[in-house]
Parts: sequence; structure tokens; C-alpha cells
Amino acid sequence: MAHLPQCIRDFSNTGRSHEQLANHYLVEKKLADELRASTRDQRLSLFPRLYGELFRQVPDHPRLTRRISEEESSRTVAARKLILKGKLKPETVFMEIAPGDCKLACEVAKDVKKVYAADISDQREPGMVVPDNFEMVVFDGLNLDVETHSVDVAFSYQFLEHLHPDDLDPHFELVAKALKPGGVYILDTPHAYSGPHDVSRYFSEKPEGFHMHEWTYRELRELGRKHGFDKMYVYRFGRRWDSELFTRLTLVVESFMRMLPKNLAWKLSQRLFLGVTVCLVKD
Repeated sequence: MAHLPQCIRDFSNTGRSHEQLANHYLVEKKLADELRASTRDQRLSLFPRLYGELFRQVPDHPRLTRRISEEESSRTVAARKLILKGKLKPETVFMEIAPGDCKLACEVAKDVKKVYAADISDQREPGMVVPDNFEMVVFDGLNLDVETHSVDVAFSYQFLEHLHPDDLDPHFELVAKALKPGGVYILDTPHAYSGPHDVSRYFSEKPEGFHMHEWTYRELRELGRKHGFDKMYVYRFGRRWDSELFTRLTLVVESFMRMLPKNLAWKLSQRLFLGVTVCLVKD
């Protein structure tokens, strides 16, 4: 392939060649540009086609080549469930958005009253046995067939960064509508300061692939407040801090990082701000 873009960061730990990474980047960037330019109606059918085209043109894509063992899958589920610690009770109604294989949702179902797994398609393994209190809800991303004010805990993991900017407000309106007063939306997404976190990481200073936007704590607090989430608690150092003071301290540190030289801030953020994990509390 002629005129390959040069890598700006070390890629030795990816197990892929420069040519493979560059091809992945160029293909995904082109498809992502199509997604960015799309209308909401177009996006309802666009995602499956774009990802299908990505996997066709990038046969070495990690999602195609990586084989996850049952043990590793169990560790992943356990780690995500730890984020929900203290919020799952026998009377809880739980909703996971974009649950993927639904293994986490099924695990959570053991501890709560009801689980909704809401996604644009059903990605469960064929023949997967699910608990009686589990319900798969396939929706178009905008109209969710879940009773208004019926959910105690909503959860998404590595999802928000894939949303088109025009779909952010409808998404938060949808979640806020489903949640009871006092309910929470717990979400995890890559932090902007340590990114990009998609394949453009190796070629660009900003996300240009299927990550439409990467976030900061401050941005998520503002977005939450816009949609009726009056409090935001942060996850730091392996736990949730249900403290407004700790939230403010995190925002101060984040603001300080923004004032540093960009390269230094990026290096420090590999330890301090890999992700943004928050608990948004609805009025």
C-alpha cells in the first residue's frame, strides 16, 4: 500500500505490523467519516453495514482474530460487576445498554428483581440459557419499550464514545425517562486526555475512527445536568466515591492536566485518566 501514514506512537504491543495498522486506520477512518456525515434515519441501518465492511477489509481486526477464553470472559464480567457494587439489591430493576453477549446482564440477574438488556440487535450466543428475570429488548436506539420510571440502575460500558453527536441528547433523554427518581446511570467510557483509544491512536492526536468523541469528567457532569442528573460521583482507584468533595477534587486535577504541555499531559494520563467512570444520579 503506497503512502502509508506514519505511526506517531509505539505499536509493538499490538502484535500487528505497520502496514496492518495503517490499513485498519485508513479503512475505519473512511467508514467513520460516512457515519459522521449520516442522518439519524440513515444510522438505523448504517451500523451493521459499516462494521461488516470494516471486518471485510481488515481481516486482521482484533475482534476477528482474538480468542477470549472462558476464564478471561469471567474476569471481564467480574470486573464490570464490581463497578456496580452497592447498587444491586433484590428489589433492583437493572438495565444494561449495549450489553453485547449479555453475560454481565445474566450474572447481574442473580442479584436483582429484573434485568433488561437493551441493544439494536440480539448478540447472544445461539442457545444461550438466560434467567427468568432477564428480558432482551431490541430497539432502534431511540424508542425503548421499557416502562417509564421503572428502572433503578442503568449501565453502559464503552458505549458512549460510539454515539453520533446528534444521538447524545436522545440517548440521555431515553435513559432519564426509563429511570425512577433517584435512579442512577453508571457508565464507563475512554478519557479524552489519554486518547485516542480507537485505532487512530497510532496516527492522530484525535479520534478519527469509530470513536465519535472521547470524554472528560467535566463534560459528562455538564451533559448529565442537562438531562436531570443533578449529582455525579466518580470512580477512582478501584472504587466509587459517593462524595461531592471527591468529585470536585477530580475535576480540579483534570483542569490542571489540561494546562500542562500536551505530550506531558498525555503521558501522565496513561496512569491518571485512562477512562471516565461515573455514577449519574437522577433528580
